[in-house]
Amino acid sequence: MMAVDLTSWIRRKKSVEPAIDNRTFDLLSITVALVLVVHASHLPWWLSIGLALILGWRWWQRRQQTGRVPAWLKIPVLALLTLAVIISYGNIFGREPGTALAVGLLVLKLLETETPRDIRVGAGFACFALMSALLIDQGLVVTFVVAIGLLPALATLRALEPAQQQTSLPHTLLPGLGLLAAALPMALLAFLLVPRLSEPLWGAPTPDEAHTGLSDSMSPGNFTDLLTDDRPALRVTFDREVPPPDLRYFRAYVMWEFDGRSWRRPFVRRGENQSATPIEAATTIGYSISLVPTHQRVLPALDVALNAPAQAQLLSDHEIVADKPVNDQLSYTLRSALRYRLQPELDDRARRLGLQRPIGFNPRTLALATQWRQQFGHNDAAIVQAALSLFHDGGFRYTLAPASLGRDSIDDFLFFTHEGFCEHYSSAFTMLMRDAGIPARVVTGYQGGFWNKLGNYLLVRNSDAHAWSEVWLEGRGWVRVDPTGAVRPERVSLGAAAAAGDQLSWYRNDWLQGVRNRWDIVNRWWDQGVIGFDSLRQRGLLTPFGVRDMDTATLGLLLAIGSVVFIAIGLGWALLRRKPRDELREALRELEKTLARKGIVRRPSEGPQHYLSRAARALPHQRDELATLMTHYLELRYANDIPAPEPLRAFQRAVRDFRVVSVVK
Repeated sequence: MMAVDLTSWIRRKKSVEPAIDNRTFDLLSITVALVLVVHASHLPWWLSIGLALILGWRWWQRRQQTGRVPAWLKIPVLALLTLAVIISYGNIFGREPGTALAVGLLVLKLLETETPRDIRVGAGFACFALMSALLIDQGLVVTFVVAIGLLPALATLRALEPAQQQTSLPHTLLPGLGLLAAALPMALLAFLLVPRLSEPLWGAPTPDEAHTGLSDSMSPGNFTDLLTDDRPALRVTFDREVPPPDLRYFRAYVMWEFDGRSWRRPFVRRGENQSATPIEAATTIGYSISLVPTHQRVLPALDVALNAPAQAQLLSDHEIVADKPVNDQLSYTLRSALRYRLQPELDDRARRLGLQRPIGFNPRTLALATQWRQQFGHNDAAIVQAALSLFHDGGFRYTLAPASLGRDSIDDFLFFTHEGFCEHYSSAFTMLMRDAGIPARVVTGYQGGFWNKLGNYLLVRNSDAHAWSEVWLEGRGWVRVDPTGAVRPERVSLGAAAAAGDQLSWYRNDWLQGVRNRWDIVNRWWDQGVIGFDSLRQRGLLTPFGVRDMDTATLGLLLAIGSVVFIAIGLGWALLRRKPRDELREALRELEKTLARKGIVRRPSEGPQHYLSRAARALPHQRDELATLMTHYLELRYANDIPAPEPLRAFQRAVRDFRVVSVVK
């Protein structure tokens, strides 16, 4: 019986809960829209558009008629959202599908938002969805947008407070900005002292794709999106002078196997012992690389690396492979040879791998290479030069939008389309060499970079991704040959943007280069100081004060002390700050002084309503005037948090004009 009564009471309570006004709903809609904007970059485009349409429709629909959307419409939409997430990601579990589902549910929450309770739930959920964006991208811009996105959420909650006056949107957001500013000291303290985990808290892996765009396979044409990607890939500082552009090759993957369409690295079992091939180094250089997360194990290095950093291995092809994927910002120091002889003596296995070709593919390429072999005999260097001359003089064109290729992709490129970029040229050149009997392989990585004079480092972007070839020549070993440079020398001397010509003319604008240069310094500081602040750096935080390695107990003690200090400062500020002038209270005191001069003195325990009622009895001829003053005072004092300016001035004038006529004893 008691349970039935409780249920009835809850239902009655819900039924009398007041509906929200349009301004409060608008603020929540703005909050949800910001959440959708923050997540749009990693959501499927069609899902982002669909959720935006639902959000816009709900806002318009509520303007026409208040009330929740019927359940017969909400349930199918919810089912479609779940199905869309499963189709896009394969499941609903993990970082990306989880955030997509959360954003979708937040938008659908608006379909039933009609009460203050709904607003509170929606605003709280929106804050959670905003923070989830940092699980995917912790860059400076995203972090700033997430922080700004909290302002409409705070304004939404503030709009639920009683007797709130409607003001312009900027004035509505200002109190939230003040709250965020007040929270910054505690946030900084928590950032520095809350013990950090050695592994990420969110255990679901990111999709297996390198944010740098490189992978262990290469097909002509799959660099297209990468070559227009302006995001940083790595930053390099050198121990001495910077290498010239023609020596700025950063080796990542060495690919031997070709199936007629794609190049791949040979399969290497994890943990398999490989010794680097012999190298005779003439000129070496030391440098440090700061690598953005790639979620892969290969570490790019200036061609060619002589050593591997800690927790990494130098393979036989002078690739550097880390023990685990690079899921966080990684810095490592290396030494490389700029001028060298790599593997002067070629073993049988490497020769066999360097000459293999898929059977039945590209017959015209094979015929051309055979013709060169017959023409130049054993002069391998002449065959290399013949291939480079073909690219230079054969009507080939560098473009980021090449024609598609068929089954015999090398034949199509060499004899029909004559257009492409580094992948096309390195792939075709390598096959020409193999068909001519010269061991050759494809190398992918980066070439060039932008020297940032302000920061004194070389910035290598995703758009600097490159593919070139290596051929083995008797007495010289593996020799780097860049066939793209034969077609477009600017690709090597000036970078990828210069090679693209008019296709990326905006990229070469001097003013834009300066802005990008300075902005990357800010990003570098953010990456090193914020994202790169790991558990190791946290433990060494007090090294300048003689504490070399802080443990968790020390961090907790410092956090507790810092929290107490900030709380004490905040409490002291709240108690000692100068209270704002209470003009309404001053006007009442002026009225009290006027009445006191006629003997009507306010008692210490007497409230304003009781006092003015007593004064009205003592002044029967002015009863109505005093009653009006009392009513206006009570409305101004208790109907709103802050009295409206015009009614307050009217009350002050009425008090100044009040004169006591007579007093009844």
